Amino acid sequence: MSIFLYNIFLSLFRVGTQAASLFNPKAKKWVQGRKGIFTALEKTIPAGEKIIWMHCASLGEFEQGRPVIERLKEQKTGHKILLTFFSPSGYEVQKNFEGADWVFYLPLDGPRNAKRFLEIVHPSLVIFVKYEFWYYYLKKIKYRNIPLILISAIFRKDMSFFKWYGKLQRKILTRFDHLFVQNHESKRLMDEIGLADICTVSGDTRFDRVIEIALTAVAIPGIEKFIGSCKSIIAGSTWPEDEEVLQRVFSAINDPSLKLIIAPHEINEKHLTEIESLFPNSVRFSQIQNINPHRQTNCLLIDNIGMLSRLYKYAHITYIGGGLRTMGVHNVLEAAVYNKPVLFGPFYHKYTEATDLVKSGGGLPFSDAKKDGKMLKELITALLINDEEYNYRSKAAGDFVLTNKGATKKIIQFIQEKRLLTN
Repeated sequence: MSIFLYNIFLSLFRVGTQAASLFNPKAKKWVQGRKGIFTALEKTIPAGEKIIWMHCASLGEFEQGRPVIERLKEQKTGHKILLTFFSPSGYEVQKNFEGADWVFYLPLDGPRNAKRFLEIVHPSLVIFVKYEFWYYYLKKIKYRNIPLILISAIFRKDMSFFKWYGKLQRKILTRFDHLFVQNHESKRLMDEIGLADICTVSGDTRFDRVIEIALTAVAIPGIEKFIGSCKSIIAGSTWPEDEEVLQRVFSAINDPSLKLIIAPHEINEKHLTEIESLFPNSVRFSQIQNINPHRQTNCLLIDNIGMLSRLYKYAHITYIGGGLRTMGVHNVLEAAVYNKPVLFGPFYHKYTEATDLVKSGGGLPFSDAKKDGKMLKELITALLINDEEYNYRSKAAGDFVLTNKGATKKIIQFIQEKRLLTN
C-alpha cells in the first residue's frame, strides 16, 4: 500500500462511518464520540503534565494493556496515564476505568489530527497494544523522538507486512523503538524483514491479567446459591449459534441436576429474549433474588457486564463462544486459569492461545458440521462421568496459563533499563 492509497482509505473510512452512523448504533457512537474531541482534550489535559499514552483498538487489547498500566502506576514515576480506544466496544465499557487518568477515543489518523493530538498530549512514552498501526501517528511520534513500543503483538505470514505490496506496512513497524511479540513465530517473521534488533519474545500479557483476576476474584453469592451442590456448565461470550447447539446438547443430556449458566457476548433485550425462547424455564441473574423458591430451573442467563471473568470459577466445565463463527473463539484464558476444561467450536486456529491450549490438553474443540451437537455432547458427557479424564484436562488448562505468565514483567524491565521515563 502507498501513502496515496492509505489516504484514500482514511477518506473512505471517514465517509463510510458517517453514512453507517445513520442506521448502525456502533458507528453512531464512533462518530459522536469524536465530535469536539480536540476541544475536550485541551480542556481536560493540563499543559506540562508528564503522560504515558497507551492506545488499544478495543476491549480485548485493553485487557492485554491493563497489567502494564497497573505496573507502571506502581512505579510512582509521577506520570499520568492517558488511555485511548479506536472502537466503541472498548471505550464504552472502559471509559470510567480508574487505572487511567483520562480515557478518550483516538481521533482518526491523518497528518493534522496526529500533529494536533501530540501537541496537546505531549506524551513521555507511547505504548500501542497488539495491533493499530496508524501511519501518521507513528510517523509523528518518531519525528518527535518520543519512546514508542508495541506490546503483546502477534504476526502471521499471511499479513500484509510480509507481502510484496507491504512496503508501507514494513516501514510503519520501523517507527517503533521496540516490538514485544507473543511467540517465536512472530519473532522469526520480524527477523526476516530486518527487525531482529528491536524485537523480543515476551509472551502475552493476558496471561498475567487472568492470573491476577483469579487471585483477586470476589465471590458471587447469587451464583453460589443457584448452583448449590450441583455441577455446572458455564458458557461465556456466546452467540446465537452457540446457544442453539447448547440447547440441543443440554436437552439430550437431560440431567435435572446439571446447571447451565449462559453469559452472552451481546447483552440486549432482543438477544436475551431469543435465549429465553430456547430455554423457556431459564431465569435472568437480575431476577434471581425474586424467583419463587419452588420454581425448578437449571438455566441462568447473565444479563450484566463485568461478571464473566469471575464467573468461570464456579464452573465444572466451561464453554467459550465464538468458535462456531469464522471470526473465531473468544478469550479462552479467563476460563483456563481456574483449572477448568475449556470447550469451543472449530474456528480457533488463528488464536495462538487457543491452539496452544488445545495442544496442552486443556482445550477441547468440537466440530459441528451437522449442527446436531453430537460431538459436544460426547465431550461433556465424558468430562461428567470420567474423573480421570476430567482431572487431566483441568490440570492441563491451569498449568498452561501458569507456565506462560511473565510478559508484563519483561516489558516493565525494558522500560526501566532503557530509562524511557527518565530521559
